[in-house]
Amino acid sequence: MTQRLEVQIGKEMISVETGRMAKQAHGAVTVQMGETIVLVAAVVSSGVREGTDFFPLTVDYREKTSAAGRFPGGYIKREGRQTEKEILTARLTDRPLRPLFPEGFFNEVQITSQVISADEHNDPDILSIIGASAALHVSEIPFSGPVGAVRVGLKDGKWIINPTYAELKESELDLVVAGTQKAILMVEGSAHEISENQMVEALRVGHEEIKKLTRLQEDLRKKCGKTKKDFPVFTVEPLFFDAMKKALDGKIDHILVVPEKRKREENLGQLYREVKEILSAQFPEVSDLMFKEAFAQIEKMKVRRMIVEKGIRNDGRSTKEVRPITCEVGILPRTHGSALFTRGETQALAVATLGTVDDEQRTEGFEGETSKSFMLHYNFPAFSVGEVKPSRGPGRREIGHGALAERSLLAILPSQEAFPYTIRLVSDILESNGSSSMATVCGGALALMDAGVPVKAPVAGVAMGLIQESDKTVVLTDILGSEDHLGDMDFKVAGTSQGITGFQMDLKIEGLEEPVLKKALEEARVARLHVLNMMEKAIAHPREKISEHAPRIVTIKINPEKIGLLIGPGGKTIKKIIEETQTEINIEDDGSVAIASPKSQRVDAAIQKIKELTAEVEVGKIYKGTVKNIMEFGAFVEVLPGKEGLVHISQLAEHRVKKVEDVLKTGDTVMVKVIEIDERGRINLSRKAVLAEAGSSALALPSDDEGSYK
Repeated sequence: MTQRLEVQIGKEMISVETGRMAKQAHGAVTVQMGETIVLVAAVVSSGVREGTDFFPLTVDYREKTSAAGRFPGGYIKREGRQTEKEILTARLTDRPLRPLFPEGFFNEVQITSQVISADEHNDPDILSIIGASAALHVSEIPFSGPVGAVRVGLKDGKWIINPTYAELKESELDLVVAGTQKAILMVEGSAHEISENQMVEALRVGHEEIKKLTRLQEDLRKKCGKTKKDFPVFTVEPLFFDAMKKALDGKIDHILVVPEKRKREENLGQLYREVKEILSAQFPEVSDLMFKEAFAQIEKMKVRRMIVEKGIRNDGRSTKEVRPITCEVGILPRTHGSALFTRGETQALAVATLGTVDDEQRTEGFEGETSKSFMLHYNFPAFSVGEVKPSRGPGRREIGHGALAERSLLAILPSQEAFPYTIRLVSDILESNGSSSMATVCGGALALMDAGVPVKAPVAGVAMGLIQESDKTVVLTDILGSEDHLGDMDFKVAGTSQGITGFQMDLKIEGLEEPVLKKALEEARVARLHVLNMMEKAIAHPREKISEHAPRIVTIKINPEKIGLLIGPGGKTIKKIIEETQTEINIEDDGSVAIASPKSQRVDAAIQKIKELTAEVEVGKIYKGTVKNIMEFGAFVEVLPGKEGLVHISQLAEHRVKKVEDVLKTGDTVMVKVIEIDERGRINLSRKAVLAEAGSSALALPSDDEGSYK
């Protein structure tokens, strides 16, 4: 039986329907906003795969061009591997759902979202989150949702709920927020230096809309929800847990407070092996999984209590203390810009490369073909954490971290008009012990300034954590990898000294209250200012000049009507200029022409040729021209490429000329003045006027590179 409910969110209605499509899935819904529809199906395995010691949740999101009535681009007319947009949306869907499954639930769950209709105005990513929650909520799968999600924009001081693609381009904020009826679970987005107070207000506005979506899903479940099935949940046997706890008592506490990550992990590994050997005789039937889980639970409990009760962290810092920072710039001689940013045991090597418009990343999406002139690529090699793993392409985590850092830096970049370069940043994580994405933001900002990119202001980022025990809540600044793993929150905040530019928050608890959020944002602001101060000691302002190894790009404007003339038949003219000057030239429809070359002289030569070719003839201006044709009544002289005018026989000299050939011959170079352009565009020239103005000295022709003069 089909059930359909709808609710108004912002200016659009959002509807959720179930019972019509994908009925063999354990839960399936379609979610619609405008003419954009996403189908989401959720299924669960009947048993736990042998050896599984984690919750195997898989979220896949797909955009098919058929949904927008188009063919895929490229030679093969079928969608291939996931695009970055699809991967990021899958992550966006996964993150608010994951903490709402039961602890110890190891059955495999797969959520598949696919866009089946796209109106080219509304982004389907929000609908994917809502649909995934609704599909789980009406299914038999254990899930303590529902979850709602909205995007919040800001323009002229007014909040926009679920802005369209067009509205988002003009928005000061792009905030995706997801949560339950009670609290916020996940935050993702970027901004143009908004304040912490604006951030809190945006989350409050978004959460009010989220509540409507969760109520809709509750109503849908009441109408057609399946009975939740009792799945086996892995738990540690109390008797064994107590024995493990007793065996570790007095041995683990001092091991947990060691500044060096590797030494701490080695000590914990050694202790685990010793305790396992002792307890194996007493509990021969206990599995390796239960040994590991019991040890991990006790470690987690001890770390959290140390922080809450004593304010002691794994590396001995206070809760608000940032790890030691070192910043170096210009360390690689042949790159356009480079920086090495180290914070504690996390280190990022950032390299900036400047290119031309031909280097832009072109992508195809529901909003049409778009291009990116700024891209950031984040790499996380296994050696950064002392592991051995095969090197493959970037995974979902790397793409997600790179996107966060890219958004955080986007707000400070100059406009294309002011700095017509394509910019690529590559961040290689050389060491990792927490917050490598924020190290990428810091290193990336330093590398941009080292490359001479005129950024508006430097950007820094810091990751905040949270420990919540009973009635006690502690916010942690600049968290370690272990504090991310054992804590309740990972809240990354990046920005300038003036405001926030990028953010991402994930929770492992069921929501975050506003007072805690305010506290985390304020402590993040203080930490960010500290990091910015450390960065300023390495480089305070962008370098005045770009690297000698980077291309020189100069943009000039020509009359758009002259574009065809500049390109020439079959591109012959522009290709000739490119070949002669050894430059790269890109022409835009508005008449903007970008000329690039590592050598300034080549750029200047190309500009000269383009200006000569596309220049307009001006009345009153003197030109050095070439005689193209001799007639009885005068001579035709080319004053600009493709532009000829007539020097009437009466205008050839100050005296009376009987025969044109007495003064000029075909191929002669002559100085002429434009005395008239008639209504039909015909150009009338005078040699006599030049002679009259300058006397005999006017016959001394300028050198070839002087061009026209007055």
